[in-house]
Amino acid sequence: MFKADEKDVRVGGQAVIEGVMMRAPKSMAIAVRRPNGEIFVKEDRWRSLSERWSFLRWPFIRGSLVLVEALINGMQALTFSANQALEEEEETLGRWALFFTILLALGAGIVLFVVLPHVISGLVGRLFGVRLGVEHFLFHVIDGVIKILIFVAYVWLISLSKEIRRIFEYHGAEHKSVYAYEAGEALTVENARRFSTLHPRCGTAFILVVLLISIFFFATVFPFIPTIGGSSGVVNQIFAIVLKILFMFPIAGMAYEMIRYSGRNMERGVIRWAVLPGLWMQKLTTREPSDEQLEVALAALDSALQTHGRAGGNMG
Repeated sequence: MFKADEKDVRVGGQAVIEGVMMRAPKSMAIAVRRPNGEIFVKEDRWRSLSERWSFLRWPFIRGSLVLVEALINGMQALTFSANQALEEEEETLGRWALFFTILLALGAGIVLFVVLPHVISGLVGRLFGVRLGVEHFLFHVIDGVIKILIFVAYVWLISLSKEIRRIFEYHGAEHKSVYAYEAGEALTVENARRFSTLHPRCGTAFILVVLLISIFFFATVFPFIPTIGGSSGVVNQIFAIVLKILFMFPIAGMAYEMIRYSGRNMERGVIRWAVLPGLWMQKLTTREPSDEQLEVALAALDSALQTHGRAGGNMG
C-alpha cells in the first residue's frame, strides 16, 4: 500500500490523539483517525531554523534546537488531532486555549521534575543529619534518582487512563512504522506489524539520558558557581533552580548527540547494552497497536516522506 522512496531520510514522530505525527527534515505530516473511521492527513513543508543559520546544525547545539522545534511541532500536532477528535461534537480548541493549556503543563512539569526533586534532595540530607548543598555530588545523585522515580510513577499513573493507553498504542505504531522504513521494507501494515514497539531514538529514552547526564553535569558545574545568601539560603536555592532550567538546553544537546550516535552504532555490543535502560523505559510508554492504528502511523510516515521529496530533500 505504502512504499518508502527515500531510504536515507531521517524520520521521527510523536503519538497524538487518535493519530500520529511524523517529521522528516523538510516536512511534517499528521494522520488522525476521525470519529467516522476516515483517516485524515494534514501535511506541511517544514523549515527548520537550521536552514537559515548553519551554526544551528553544529554538534551539541543542534540538540537544543531539535528539542525546541519538537515542542513546537508537538503543540501543532496536538492542536490538530484534538480538533479532529472533537469534530463530531462541533467543538474545536482555540489557539489561545491550547497555548495556555501547554503553558500550564510546562509549568507543572518544571515544578514536578525540577523544583520538587531539588527541594526533596535538600530535605533528605537534613533527615540524615547531613547538610547537602548544590555543591555536593550526592545532592545531584539524590536529585536525579528522585526525578527518575517521579517520572516512572507519573507515566504509570497516567497509563491507567483509557485515553492515555490509546495514545501509547499509537506510540507503538509510530515506532513499528519507523522500524519498517529504516529496514527498507515497503510501508505496509503486514511489514510494520513484525517490528518492535521499542526504538532507541525514542523521546522516552531521550528523557532518561537527559536525567542521567544532568547528575554529572550539575555535580561538575555547581561547585564553581558562587552562592547567593549562603548555600542553604532560599535565594540561593531559587537561583540554583533557575540555572537548572537554563542548563537543560546544553544537557539536551549532549543527550541528543548520544542518542544519535547510539542509533547509528547499534551493532556494537557496548552500545546495545547502553541503550537497554532507555528501551526498558519505553515499556511504560508504548503498547502493542492494532492494525488500524498501524495504518494511521504509516499514512503519516508516507505523507511526510512524499512531502519531503517534493521539497527537494534527500539525506536526513
